[in-house]
Amino acid sequence: MAGTDNGSAARSRAPAAAEALVTLLNSRPHAEPPLPDRLDDHERAAEILGSYGFAEAGDLTAERLDQVRALRADLMAAVDAAGADEARQRWDALSAHVSGIAFRLDFADGTPALSQVTGDPLLGGIVAAVADVLRDGTWKRIRVCANDGCRAVFYDATRSRTQRWHSYELCGNRANVAAFRARENA
Repeated sequence: MAGTDNGSAARSRAPAAAEALVTLLNSRPHAEPPLPDRLDDHERAAEILGSYGFAEAGDLTAERLDQVRALRADLMAAVDAAGADEARQRWDALSAHVSGIAFRLDFADGTPALSQVTGDPLLGGIVAAVADVLRDGTWKRIRVCANDGCRAVFYDATRSRTQRWHSYELCGNRANVAAFRARENA
């Protein structure tokens, strides 16, 4: 249950920005027994945050990592929102958290692109990735495993967009067996 592998086939179909966000969200302590915060290890944190244009572990100060953790918590709350009203509140909280980050829209070669103007470049990279997945519609495919003992985040690459578990083998099968046994004992 504690694993966060959602299958290499699903990952290969996930856009890079969505895959980077899934990796960031899965760096949080989750599952039973709880996995450690992967941002606590500077080398691992640099690897996770490399997707956002950040590569130097030495530049990861405690304050900067705390800002990333706060942003990660806001994103996790948005992914895990139960309904439209709660999601709106979570997005408002995220917007307030990143209000110091500003972007400019550039039209180099006729292709629109966001360029960060103010704020921490690491946080800006994460915010730009969120903007990418919201714009291309893949945010709706980022889900939390339905297994309460797991809670891994995954990218739903199914055509029907109804995947419930990050791994059918680890979490889905266990849930189905438990449901079957409960019906048999009823």
